[in-house]
Amino acid sequence: MINELGHFALVLAFALSLVQSVVPLAGARLGNQKLMAVGSSVSTGMFVFTLLAFASLTSAYVTSDFSLENVWANSHSAKPMLYKVTGVWGNHEGSMLLWVLILAFFGALVAWFGSNIPAQLKANVLAVQGWIAAAFFLFILLTSNPFARLSPAPFEGNDLNPVLQDIGLAIHPPMLYLGYVGFSVTFSFAVAAMISGRIDAAWARWVRPWALTAWLFLTAGIAMGSYWAYYELGWGGWWFWDPVENASFIPWLVGTALLHSALVMEKREALKIWTILLAIITFSMSLLGTFLVRSGVLTSVHAFANDPERGVFILMILMLFIGGSLTLFAVRAPLLKAGGLFQPISREGALVFNNVFLTTAAATVLVGTLYPLVVEALSGAKISVGAPFFNITFGPLMIPLLMLVPIGPLLSWKRADLYPALQRLFWVAGLALLAVIVTLALTSGEPVLASLGIGLAVWVMIGSLAEIWTRAGIGKASAASTFSRLTGLPRSMWGTALGHFGLGVILLGVVTVSVFEQESVAEVAPGETIGIAGYEIAFQGMTPVTGPNYTETVANLSVTNPSGGVFALKPAKRVYQARGMPTTEAAIRTIGFSQLYISLGDVSADGKLVIRAWWKPLVTLIWIGAIFMVAGGMISLTDRRLRVGIARRARRTVAGKQADALS
Repeated sequence: MINELGHFALVLAFALSLVQSVVPLAGARLGNQKLMAVGSSVSTGMFVFTLLAFASLTSAYVTSDFSLENVWANSHSAKPMLYKVTGVWGNHEGSMLLWVLILAFFGALVAWFGSNIPAQLKANVLAVQGWIAAAFFLFILLTSNPFARLSPAPFEGNDLNPVLQDIGLAIHPPMLYLGYVGFSVTFSFAVAAMISGRIDAAWARWVRPWALTAWLFLTAGIAMGSYWAYYELGWGGWWFWDPVENASFIPWLVGTALLHSALVMEKREALKIWTILLAIITFSMSLLGTFLVRSGVLTSVHAFANDPERGVFILMILMLFIGGSLTLFAVRAPLLKAGGLFQPISREGALVFNNVFLTTAAATVLVGTLYPLVVEALSGAKISVGAPFFNITFGPLMIPLLMLVPIGPLLSWKRADLYPALQRLFWVAGLALLAVIVTLALTSGEPVLASLGIGLAVWVMIGSLAEIWTRAGIGKASAASTFSRLTGLPRSMWGTALGHFGLGVILLGVVTVSVFEQESVAEVAPGETIGIAGYEIAFQGMTPVTGPNYTETVANLSVTNPSGGVFALKPAKRVYQARGMPTTEAAIRTIGFSQLYISLGDVSADGKLVIRAWWKPLVTLIWIGAIFMVAGGMISLTDRRLRVGIARRARRTVAGKQADALS
């Protein structure tokens, strides 16, 4: 009965999405307030029914109801409860239901917190959200129904893909979808603005919180996915330039450009056309990622489905929304008035520079990802584009962008003098140069570019704090005055500084682990050792272990660190009984910001075990930096100027008003 209720709720949600697609749009066209208000009520109802459908599917997983084909194909009665729940979205059908649930949730948020948005624009936004929802509800009902029945019902299920039975998969997909789908709101605002013809600074103020929310969730989702692949797949790498990884990275790059472009539009009412285009492209790239993951055109451990029929359906959705929005953009863009003018050396100029390099980098990753597909479609030849291409093309594009990160916030709006900004960063440049010299002195035989990369990371990290340092008058004013100025600074300024600081932390981790990583591979018998980076790893034998739905063989390793301390590590080879699929369970020891990473290979003919050991210096900074960036985004969202639906004025300190004028 619960399954039928969930299926019926899904059908009702689809019906409501059709109502939301038409009625508010008609009300906006006719100027009818009652029809426009329907959008808010219907969007809430659509979210409630979608939530009911999702809860019904979750109930089927929790109770191991194998009468549902989806549960039978992706669950098992012996599976731990946590993975029964996360298994709901560990497959194509369930993940699409989560996708539309988040889509309905964002539409409801617009309805609930969009009280300060003009009624006509709000109605158009909700209508566009309804179009997107209707397309994906139809996709689920026709090609990916999670409530399809089996008769007779099997007694046992096939279990979930073993690599997905991990806590990381409880976090990674929901975070990623909140980012992907969150950009649907900025897309809807862009299309709605072109329909209504109102595109101004106020529009940018309404869009920025939604763009920032989607961006921080996408950042968290990508970081979590990176760490999950790092420790779960046993490959020892933190980023593989996998096509599906790229599919999430591309909208992140364009979304980052959108955030900065919307800031220019809000402050100076400039870059209108460009900001609208970025809002369209960001969500378009999210849709493209959905197509790549679910169409079967790519082979990846991250891919959900290999059904061409589903791929064709999603391709039609892509053509409808991407083609339709770009056509509307082509019609409306020439009618837009140019915004405020500015000099190349200005805060606006720095943000334009930022946008050029971010979008170029996104285009580079897109070309490298799609090129093998184009070649195969045209010639039938199978080729691969791997890390060397992306490292050579993407890396150089990031260098000038990273060099500008500390400079941009110190420039004035409209017109600026570069020399004073550089003067404020003189001491930062000195510390970055010192980092280069120290790195060169402490290492030998490594590329000079590695030292320059570490210096660049220091430049970004410390330079990101320069604006706060300057605005607070640290070193120039009294302690009381400095504290007063610090507390009066806008939260968005703190958030920006923290986000840029996190970018520098990531860069430091990437450069260090890429250049100074050590690897050792050896066949060892019990009692033998393998050494790496001053650590001695002694193999003491294997122990069989039985889990709830798997069996594993654990290697007992005793590790002696350079100072003589001893600790144990227990990597394993695991086999899940239902699917008979083996996995490698790496053992990781975090030492400071570095990690000792050990993975098991096969047992050779003479009974020796293959052990692969890596020493990864400062590798955790990659994910710590991402945490800083997400925290920066969250702090920025608490800024009064970015709160959705709050129109009242707040009391401000004199220092806060001065900082606002300068920012």
